[in-house]
Amino acid sequence: MESLSRLEVLCERLYNSQDPSERAHAETTLQCFSLNTEYISQCQLILENSTSPYAQLLASSSLVKQVTERTLSLQLRVDIRNYVLQYLAAKGQGLQAFVTSSLILLLSRITKLGWNDDDRFRDVAKEAMKFMAQATVEHFYIGLKILNQLVAEMNQASPGLSLTHHRKISCSFRDLALFQTFQISLTSLSQLKSDAADERLREQAISLALKCLSFDFVGSSMDESSEDVGTIQIPSSWRPLLEDPSTMQMFFDYYACTKPPLSNEALECLVRLASVRRSLFSGESERLKFLSQMMRGTREILQTQQGLSEHENYHEYCRLLGRLKTNYQLSELVTAENYADWIRLVAEFTIKSLQSWQWASGSVYYLLSLWARLITSVPYLKNDSPSLLDGYVPQITEAFITSRFDSVQALLQDNSGEDPLDKAELLEDQLESLPYLCRFQYEKTSSYMISLLDPILQAYTEAARLPVNPENTSVQFMEGQLTWLVHVIGAIIRGKHSTSSAELQEAIDGELTARVFQLVQVTDTGSHIQRCSERSKQRLDFAILSFFQNFRRVYVGDQAIHSSKQLYTRLMELAGLQDHMMVLNVIVSKIATDLKCYTRCEEVIDQALNLFQELATGYAVISLFCIFIVLHFHVFILQNE
Repeated sequence: MESLSRLEVLCERLYNSQDPSERAHAETTLQCFSLNTEYISQCQLILENSTSPYAQLLASSSLVKQVTERTLSLQLRVDIRNYVLQYLAAKGQGLQAFVTSSLILLLSRITKLGWNDDDRFRDVAKEAMKFMAQATVEHFYIGLKILNQLVAEMNQASPGLSLTHHRKISCSFRDLALFQTFQISLTSLSQLKSDAADERLREQAISLALKCLSFDFVGSSMDESSEDVGTIQIPSSWRPLLEDPSTMQMFFDYYACTKPPLSNEALECLVRLASVRRSLFSGESERLKFLSQMMRGTREILQTQQGLSEHENYHEYCRLLGRLKTNYQLSELVTAENYADWIRLVAEFTIKSLQSWQWASGSVYYLLSLWARLITSVPYLKNDSPSLLDGYVPQITEAFITSRFDSVQALLQDNSGEDPLDKAELLEDQLESLPYLCRFQYEKTSSYMISLLDPILQAYTEAARLPVNPENTSVQFMEGQLTWLVHVIGAIIRGKHSTSSAELQEAIDGELTARVFQLVQVTDTGSHIQRCSERSKQRLDFAILSFFQNFRRVYVGDQAIHSSKQLYTRLMELAGLQDHMMVLNVIVSKIATDLKCYTRCEEVIDQALNLFQELATGYAVISLFCIFIVLHFHVFILQNE
């Protein structure tokens, strides 16, 4: 007993001491439990006799290392497995959560590593159900937790196990036990729907369902942190369960009756269901019934706004809408029941999301992607059912631009917020889908943009003649608006080949592009040249350089000019630029000016140098201009030494 007391003191120091030397001494003294197989029986004695949770944690974590890193006999591994099950059944109710988690990890690890060695390791689902069949809430909780950890363990590579061996075990578990585990999760969810149900049990049950639906069914090692879930290759044996409407309805019901994190996990399950492979279903009619139920459920959420005030729900709901078009054709959506009502509500939801730019900025990507995918499918829509996109897409495009203008005004009034223009990755994600939206009703959208751009450009030109006034925020406001418009135009130009009618739209490209080149002539004149230390001016020049990169890739080069006569005709009429040589002269001059003025703004310098590198590696004729800019820059340095 005295030695056990000393061990408990060392364990408490190991896990709790603030003194590094004390922790190091305890770790050195106790490491024998995880390094020497002779101490396995000692770990069992500690679990049997110690009431210290830290001593129990040492014993369980040491056993995890032993079974992971040591080659133990089959009988010893079976004995450890049986002991852990018995221990959890007898004492699990009184253990600290972290001890329970460690013991369940031990059980899952030893089950996985012994899966192909003995059939006794394969009845773990049956053993978990024994826990769930007992009367106490704690035993039910432990049973669900065992299954949660087991599915997670089977779905990820284990230390010391080759990827090939892991895949063999994982596929065997998928074929023999995963479907039964998913059924257990659904049965548990059904039992726990009442308001009186223990919240921890609900959490474990829905987490288990999500883990089953997120399983790596084909061994693709899919990154679940990625935004695009991909098509889920659920086995055909699951077909009757997924075609049963009550399965999907279970998750909609749980979304409606719970709060985060349970509600957004219910939506995550629906995202997985929306991603199920096409060939899983018995036929097209069953698949369309599945789609109709999904659209009906998402429509009801929009009608009631149930749970959408919670940010976690909001984000997952946007992901769910995005998945519907990724896995289903527009022709299938338009024939679904109440499509007209559904698309109207989604459009209103998208516009509202765009207007809530501070709150929903991270979720807008999925909505814009949805509309982009809908638009690209329009040419392939052959049935008589209307898509109704003509009326909604221009509204969404206008809402995007006006909401970004609103953000400029709001941030000038309150500097505490983070400007969306400074979130490069988020900005790029949103701009990625914008060309599809803008070019869908391009003439209408461009007219709207020009109606905004021309008066701002005129006012900005007049402001260049006035002296710099740091207290006057009107110039910053104009620069913010211009920055957004330049980014949008650059994205439109980059997406020239995203639509089948791109060649017919070159004249409109010229209309918008000419105004950017007119802006370039203004940015570095008069009082504006003195504003390079202002963040709004830096953002604007960064956007202009980004625009140049997009324009160069699409419209610069010997081949490009011959196939882009309409664009250069409009550029000549509006900006006096008749060919790409004159355009290159403007670009090179802008790079030289930015390198000269922005000596302390790394962001603009990097962008200018990136553009310079693209020019240098692009075309032979461009190399002459690159030499010019290098000489120009060196002359500037020499003149100022």
